[in-house]
Amino acid sequence: MGPRRDLIIFAKAPRYGAVKSRLAAGIGEAAALRFYRATTAGLIRRVARNPRWRSTIWVTPDDYAGQSRFWPCDIARRAQGGGDLGERMLRALAASGPGPALLIGSDIPGIRAHHLAEAFALLGRNEVVFGPAEDGGFWLVGLHRPDRHPSLFSGVRWSTEHALADCLANIAPGTKVGLAAKLSDVDDAAGYARMCEG
Repeated sequence: MGPRRDLIIFAKAPRYGAVKSRLAAGIGEAAALRFYRATTAGLIRRVARNPRWRSTIWVTPDDYAGQSRFWPCDIARRAQGGGDLGERMLRALAASGPGPALLIGSDIPGIRAHHLAEAFALLGRNEVVFGPAEDGGFWLVGLHRPDRHPSLFSGVRWSTEHALADCLANIAPGTKVGLAAKLSDVDDAAGYARMCEG
């Protein structure tokens, strides 16, 4: 038996007006909330109970981590805590303990268990793994040793086409980096329309 594998699912509490703001601007708050709830519930159903890894849902705002009406009772939950997105992600990765850890968002409709299994396999051969998104960001990041990459998310231009490139630029030369499958995020009305057509 190898080291324990950890899957970290980053999620926002599904509240009206508090999720998918760019998507809501194009399709309305109610439709964006329905999309987010359905996508998050589907992701948890597909991947969170897989016996190949231990899953934890990291929630923001912190007060909603303990509210079981939003989350399955049988999956551990933790509060993301303060700081920007990069600080919160690095904190969650560091808290996962020894062994490989992957962190994913909860709002990527295309994520399946086989994508995560492939990413864990890549992490067996690389120090850092990213799952690129079609828009220049990323849907997954994996680390073996978060303490070796304290600046990974420094100065990243979040929610832009530069997010992945900024992270890659923060990695020390010589570090082995693997890239998992490229998936599409649904951040705006155009992405939503493409998903509905597909």
